[in-house]
Amino acid sequence: MRSILILLSLLLTIAFASATFPYQCGPHNCQFGQVCRIDKGVCNCIPINDCHEVSLSTKVIGTWVDGSRGNKRFTQYDITITNNLNTNIKQIYIDTDYTLRLRDHSNNSIWNVNLLPNGILTLPSYQPSINAHASFTFGFVLEGTQPANLNVLSVSF
Repeated sequence: MRSILILLSLLLTIAFASATFPYQCGPHNCQFGQVCRIDKGVCNCIPINDCHEVSLSTKVIGTWVDGSRGNKRFTQYDITITNNLNTNIKQIYIDTDYTLRLRDHSNNSIWNVNLLPNGILTLPSYQPSINAHASFTFGFVLEGTQPANLNVLSVSF
């Protein structure tokens, strides 16, 4: 029993540390508002507004009121990750916050992306990269009509 409590405490500490700033980017510590840009193994923290290699776009698919869920309003979104470079994106981490209010509070309301326990989104195993000048789309259903705040946290080329 004691071993389980120690393990749970360790996992909770790791989850909390990974969800806070600064976060590790190779030998650097990126701050809030920065992207960890990893190009051929070289890590740098750059301002989010200077990360033109990748872009996120949000599209509303539909909004409805669900009578079976207490007349709550839900909105379906598609998010497109676009690679603007002549090289493939090997991995991307997308930061979220409290605005990612999934309809079912589970993976049933999000698709084509991995949602990590700390709220970070990553490419699914069947989509290990995004080709040069290509894009990849994932989606989710949120409670309400406010779109989720999404920011690129880290991108590897």
